[in-house]
Amino acid sequence: MVSMKFRILIIICICYSLTGNAQLHHLFTFGSKPNKLGYTRVTPTDLYKDAIGYGFESIDGLKEEYDFISASKPFYFSVKLPEGNYKVKMKLGDNKGLSTTTIRVECRRLMAEHIVTDFGKTKEIEFVVHVRDSVNHITKLPLKLKPREKPYFHWDDKLTFEFNDLAPKLVSIEITQDHKTPTLFLAGNSTVVDQAEEPWASWGQMIPNFFMPGTVVIANYAESGETLKAFEAEGRLDKLFSLSKPGDYLFMEFAHNDQKPGTNHLDPFTTYKETLLKWINKSKEKGMNPVLVTSTNRRTFDSTGHVYNSLGDYPEAMRELAKEVNVPLIDLNEMSKLFYEALGPVASTKAFVYFKANAYPNQLKDVKDDTHFNTYGAYQLAKSVAKSIRENIPLLAPFIVKSVSNYLPNKPDNPDQWHLPEGLFFGLLKPDGN
Repeated sequence: MVSMKFRILIIICICYSLTGNAQLHHLFTFGSKPNKLGYTRVTPTDLYKDAIGYGFESIDGLKEEYDFISASKPFYFSVKLPEGNYKVKMKLGDNKGLSTTTIRVECRRLMAEHIVTDFGKTKEIEFVVHVRDSVNHITKLPLKLKPREKPYFHWDDKLTFEFNDLAPKLVSIEITQDHKTPTLFLAGNSTVVDQAEEPWASWGQMIPNFFMPGTVVIANYAESGETLKAFEAEGRLDKLFSLSKPGDYLFMEFAHNDQKPGTNHLDPFTTYKETLLKWINKSKEKGMNPVLVTSTNRRTFDSTGHVYNSLGDYPEAMRELAKEVNVPLIDLNEMSKLFYEALGPVASTKAFVYFKANAYPNQLKDVKDDTHFNTYGAYQLAKSVAKSIRENIPLLAPFIVKSVSNYLPNKPDNPDQWHLPEGLFFGLLKPDGN
């Protein structure tokens, strides 16, 4: 016989699960179909309100069918959540048609690419996502954010999903707090950060797409213009460590801005290595696994069609340090060189932010940037990082999708045949750093 006390406990647990807790469990259903028990039905008129805690960022163009909500352009749905990692399960598709959906979160972090459902079918996908705010909850101090950062989705108190592609059709979302999945923290500059606006992009915001669903969560704390010294002084490093747990990872890529003269300058074989070593030791004290990433080359071709190194001794200093302290190395500096040279001096512009005037709204002049990538370039570099993880970091290797096993940086995807749908947010302001 089950005791009355135990029965009451079961009932309480069921009710708690169905009603959900603001921090633990959210269930949303989309479309005009009858509401499922325990789910919150979302309509096309539900604009996000902080008091309600969920809704669309814009309701313009949203269309409701029996089983789903869709739109003819990208649409954004947000849920108010406290800082932490969350397991997300989504159902996509159409019981009377086809669907194709690409999903990004926060500032264009790629989570699922070109998810296709056949006629009358649905598909369930899942991933783990990191949500953060701008306060260190140990010191109670706010981070020193740059003015341009403050409106970014990844510093607010909610999780924002972008639904995009030819026919995005959203059926349901389930969000559950996750305390177990290993977190891979990224620390770096504009070549790593989740760039908030088209046409800019970085490998850090593409890398989630190359991990098996639910195996690792990417927490990208990189920011444009950062140096090792600035990243630490602004509280970003302490913030990152405050959220870490044993078994997590810290990937570090710095050099572009550290090499420049000024108060944040570091010398490659002395203060640069010393600072990296300090971070390595602190991460190990926290039970984390440190990984060094050499910085991407700039697009700097010589007269023979080869890329020359514009980063001085910094890549070599990092390689040297990795050997000295036996830390895994992702040699993105070398892989980026192979990638650019495979395309050549002219076609390599297709990997960078090179666009003729009027390619984007209010863009009156040509844009030419030999440091920052567009989505194609960022995607190829993320593939290179994933391939290197598979080959050099045994604990993470099983989590990398098998499709990258045959990828070679000197044989990249054809830029003329590659496509990732663009979001709605565009900006002509060049990222900090160069």
